[in-house]
Amino acid sequence: MLRKPRRVLTKSFLAVRDHLSGEAAPGLVLMAAAALALIVANSPLGPAYEHMLHAKIGPMGVQHWINDGLMAVFFLFVGLEVKREVVAGDLSTPAARRLPVIAAAAGMILPALVYVGVIRGDPAYLHGWAIPAATDIAFAIGVLALLGSRAPASLKLFLTTVAIVDDIGAVAIIALAYTSGLNWHALAAAAVLLVLLWLLNRKGIRALWPYAALALLLWAAVLKSGVHATVAGVVAALFVPLGDRDDDDDCPLAKLEHALSPWVSYAILPVFAFANAGVALGDAPLWAPLPLAVMLGLFLGKQIGVFGAIRGAVAFGWAQKPEGAGWMQLYGVALLAGIGFTMSLFIGGLAFTDPLLIEEVKIGVLAGSMLSAVAGYAVLRWSAR
Repeated sequence: MLRKPRRVLTKSFLAVRDHLSGEAAPGLVLMAAAALALIVANSPLGPAYEHMLHAKIGPMGVQHWINDGLMAVFFLFVGLEVKREVVAGDLSTPAARRLPVIAAAAGMILPALVYVGVIRGDPAYLHGWAIPAATDIAFAIGVLALLGSRAPASLKLFLTTVAIVDDIGAVAIIALAYTSGLNWHALAAAAVLLVLLWLLNRKGIRALWPYAALALLLWAAVLKSGVHATVAGVVAALFVPLGDRDDDDDCPLAKLEHALSPWVSYAILPVFAFANAGVALGDAPLWAPLPLAVMLGLFLGKQIGVFGAIRGAVAFGWAQKPEGAGWMQLYGVALLAGIGFTMSLFIGGLAFTDPLLIEEVKIGVLAGSMLSAVAGYAVLRWSAR
């Protein structure tokens, strides 16, 4: 009589093990880091947590090092992924790019419009219009991976490409909308370093260390320039050569991407989440204009923008829907695109300097991302039946 429950427990254990060792793992680690930050921030350790984040290490505080330093490595990784996909991957042809680009564009415009509508154009909050426009690729893919074989591979491919295009848009927004007080001497130094990176690429240099050295100097120059330092990571990635795309051992970009992947997934993003997701839940009401605008932008704006764009593009014959995916499954993916988390928290920190407003942004991002994750998972699980 005990054998059946034991078999069920064994299957459950194996399923959990597979999730932890597969594509779901980075998302689960990210969730755990965010949950830990919330627990610590709402415990007696809260003051010590805040003190640690603002402790000085050299010229900057701990949180500043994380957001401007570690996240530059994350954006370098994003840049490598974008270059690979555009040059030789799922975004390498106009036909392959069409639907993800349309969906990602609408998925950035609609959340911004929802945000502006909810705050009613209040100038105090207007600078945060881009907060709900982003998608967290690790978190979203992690939730989708929890479904295993219930979700067709085409859905994961589509969500990944939409998130990559979304990342390109987010980087452009950061560079254009959140830049102020330009230091032209630092920008000139950055321009010289870009020329040197171009020359390395032009000469066919395959060794990674010269690119790494120049990328570090570029980060320092951009940090001083008034443009956000993380943009340096994306720009530097564009000059890393692809080499032989069929042989990872002869492809500098692939080698660097593979080397960075575990560090980004299991160290940099969880550390960022722990440093930025901690908020005292009683201090910022969810129904205040700012957190409500962020939450609705992510949960409503994203799903309306992404799913509406897919339906429109297919109806007008501009693109075909992903192979093997039904409309309800695509709606579930559109919901998952509302998981803003890492990028939304990051943009929120750029948009506002007032600690109270930053706390309200965190509440909205966490609520909107959680609603999107739960609703997206439920729709995809139900539609798989």
